[in-house]
Amino acid sequence: MTGHRFPSAEQSPRSISRRAFVAGSAITAASLVAAAPRAGSAADSAPSGRKIKLGLVGCGGRGTWIAGLFREHGGYDLHAVADYFPEAAAAAGDKFGVDASRRFSGLSGYRRLIQSGVEAVALETPPCFFPEHARAAVDAGLHVYMAKPVAVDVPGCLEVEGAAKKATAGQRCFLVDYQMPADPHNRECAKRFREGALGRLRVVKSFYYGGLFSDPPLTATIESRLQRLVWVNDLALGGCYHVNACIHPVQAMMWVLDATPVAAVGISRTARPDPHGDSHDVFGITYEFADGLLWTHTGRHGSGLAGPDDPLATCEFLGDAYMKIGYGGRALIRGGPKHYPGGTIDNLYAVGARSNIAEFHKNIVERNFTNETVPMAIASCLTTILGREACLRKGHLTMDELLKANQRLEVNLNGLKA
Repeated sequence: MTGHRFPSAEQSPRSISRRAFVAGSAITAASLVAAAPRAGSAADSAPSGRKIKLGLVGCGGRGTWIAGLFREHGGYDLHAVADYFPEAAAAAGDKFGVDASRRFSGLSGYRRLIQSGVEAVALETPPCFFPEHARAAVDAGLHVYMAKPVAVDVPGCLEVEGAAKKATAGQRCFLVDYQMPADPHNRECAKRFREGALGRLRVVKSFYYGGLFSDPPLTATIESRLQRLVWVNDLALGGCYHVNACIHPVQAMMWVLDATPVAAVGISRTARPDPHGDSHDVFGITYEFADGLLWTHTGRHGSGLAGPDDPLATCEFLGDAYMKIGYGGRALIRGGPKHYPGGTIDNLYAVGARSNIAEFHKNIVERNFTNETVPMAIASCLTTILGREACLRKGHLTMDELLKANQRLEVNLNGLKA
């Protein structure tokens, strides 16, 4: 596979440029395998006696759930919590025994959390806030654990990339939590692929078949959109269904191929009943790589759009043999010189997060500041934005054009509590 490879966090001295995105070549496939979360190593090893003081920013369902996994790991002390909604911060504080003086709320709650004596932050808010929160945490000398997608627009992606580079330079860890490369069967398939298991690659395709999130009527402010994943329905708050959800197979596809698309063409629509947000929820996108390889992606979000046994996300690779990896279901290679019967991908949502939480702790303790998850996270987020924008234009869009436009999605914070 030829084409652009992910820029290395250590080797790229500046934010991703259009020239670097189209023509750069800074990281090898072998190093990408090493960069993926090492399931079965860090996750299975007992943590050292070192307890890391952690601050949780975003105490909704995902944030509270992942805080439980941090506690389960044993190497973290949940020192402070912050959420826009005071009741959410209070509930998380009660659940995890956080002192009332270190429970913060409002838009500026994250700043007070950063100043509360934490060593690291876990960012679990709507992604429109990630660039600002990550930048502030890194400026304060903290380690950063971030959910994905890292941003909702090109400027946000580049801001997060800049913060991560500053973290590396300042000897701080910056990890972006993605799960598909953590599964051992997915990893074995990727390894065999890079050893030539499929021969000449002809076409690749991916799917995401998921549900919808509540999309209630709009109110005078966006406050009602900031909880219960309502923000996935809104471009400026959550990026859209494709950027938030379809990024799972998008990221995994790019991880296996070690390449970034140079263009996309697509069409999308809103199919959910009584929509109020501006995100589409059905997508048909074709991505193109520099060497001409085509990648078709289908995103379908809604009840009844997938069978009960269908995996959430799947990537398929068709060459002289056939390979499939996923977020559930079965990973395998059928035919060819490196046939692999594979195995079932079980509970990856939790297994992948546990692996990443363990890896984050291990990197901090062992002072590993290479921050190798960042380049893939930035590139895949930009790729989902490329697909979204190509669909909105109902036409062809290049990565070069997307980066040149550098369009920022503005969030209206009027009327919100500081």
